Amino acid sequence: MGTPRTSLSKKVSGSQSGQAAVEAALTMPLMLFMLLGTMQLFMMMHARVLTQLAAFQVTRTGSLNHGNCQRMLHSGILQLLPAIEPFAKNNGIPVDQNVGAAFGRYAFNNYNNKNINVGTGSSQSLNSTVLWIVRDLGGRRAYGGPADNNFDQSLGAMTLETQVIFWFPMKVPFANWVIARIMLAHYGIQAYSAQNPLMINMRATNWSSASNTLMAEVRNELAVRLTNNDYVFPIIATSTMRMMTPMKRANYAPPGLKNCPGTPSTL
Repeated sequence: MGTPRTSLSKKVSGSQSGQAAVEAALTMPLMLFMLLGTMQLFMMMHARVLTQLAAFQVTRTGSLNHGNCQRMLHSGILQLLPAIEPFAKNNGIPVDQNVGAAFGRYAFNNYNNKNINVGTGSSQSLNSTVLWIVRDLGGRRAYGGPADNNFDQSLGAMTLETQVIFWFPMKVPFANWVIARIMLAHYGIQAYSAQNPLMINMRATNWSSASNTLMAEVRNELAVRLTNNDYVFPIIATSTMRMMTPMKRANYAPPGLKNCPGTPSTL
């Protein structure tokens, strides 16, 4: 009588083992995304803090340098370097030299198909601009010559408001692709109803929305980049400061110079 019981026990054990394997296969993508997605979100939170600080630095640099765009861009990119790639590497080279080398790769405000490190032994190639800077003058805006020498008059003193849009490179494989599909659907750019990457036994339930919270230019740029597998996320911050030097006509007033190079003039 013992043999049948042993055989039945083995069958039950094998059935439970097979069921556990199936359950693990079905839930593993979701668990993996939760882990990798959490890592990605922490990186994005870090990048947001840096973007807020970059907005302040960009505005301060413009305030102190007659609204010079090149200096504003450089100060913003330097502030955002930790969110782009690690530069304090233990490779026998002093940190300041690593910072200088990293800054040199992005000083022209373009990823230039650089391979951004997205983890041990893996990278992704990105293109297009790193940072958009939208400028707006408040208070006094008169130009009597090359510069407004009365910019600091107490009544209607000139102020500089900047809005920076940092195209943060997402760095976690798999989570990049899933978050990109979710963003495209959330902002009503591209619906998704193919294979659900989080549940391998089912299709996605028509991920789509009609959210219009993004500016049209940002939305269009996001669509182009994500559909070309440039996994970036736009982080936006704003800062305002009183001008400490007169805004020069050459830096702002001519047509097309309101925003810094690389930024759509319609913003």
